[in-house]
Amino acid sequence: MRHAAANRTGQQTPGRDRHRFGGAGHSFTKRTLSMSIERFPVGLAMDVSYPGFRVSLTLLSTAKLRFEIKDGPFARTETVDTHVVPLGNSLFAVSWQEKDGATVTNVQDYDRCLIHSHATLPDGRFLRMTGTFDITHLADLTVDDRPHRNRALVLEAMTSLFQRHDASAVERLYAPDYIQHNPDIAQGRDALQALVAKLPKDVFYEPGIMVAERDFVAIHGRIRGWAAKPQVVIDLFRIEDGKLAEHWDVLQDEAAAAPGSVLMFDPEEGRAERSRIGEPVV
Repeated sequence: MRHAAANRTGQQTPGRDRHRFGGAGHSFTKRTLSMSIERFPVGLAMDVSYPGFRVSLTLLSTAKLRFEIKDGPFARTETVDTHVVPLGNSLFAVSWQEKDGATVTNVQDYDRCLIHSHATLPDGRFLRMTGTFDITHLADLTVDDRPHRNRALVLEAMTSLFQRHDASAVERLYAPDYIQHNPDIAQGRDALQALVAKLPKDVFYEPGIMVAERDFVAIHGRIRGWAAKPQVVIDLFRIEDGKLAEHWDVLQDEAAAAPGSVLMFDPEEGRAERSRIGEPVV
């Protein structure tokens, strides 16, 4: 619904979801570099479809994998010792050597449900393949880091645009086909970039509580200089492929707290939570 004092609107449409089975960090921060091998989705079983054949993979541990190829010239079942390296952004490099001498390196992408496979066969032939996969058994411990990295993306966007007035951040953080549901802002990424470039110096955004689930993030905040009075706002974003793809919002003029009531917005409300989980405190 649209509030009488608002100059932006909010509405909701369903977004795209993905498989929920594993994940990793979003960018090469300290958190990503120190990401533990424990994030590897042990217990996960999947059917991978490559051009020309299918293979079933089961991640038995961080050091063992079982594969089964039922048909074709590569048909066999084998358990191999593996070496796993977390690459960040829901990517893991998994390599092994098979009994016949073949060596395989997989880059497993758990956000996009893809496996990029590179194999050197015993006769010296080199195969480079990309396959999609379907989950047949969930991991023993389900880990999904999308909410954490999506929160970080939204926080970076809101502070870059509406604290530092950095118009160059729009191209880096927003999808090319960005969808804007605010009727007072023109459609698309270019329009947003032009708006930020012309913001008055007194426009300043303060982030508050954030809530993230799957590919959606909601952030509660306060913005000064956008209207005649400070406004309290809730922004809702949909994230796709690591960029902000769609936006809804609603604002309300900030009112003084009545005796015995609480503030509409407290700048401390989100800082303690972000500090606790290791996110930037701004």
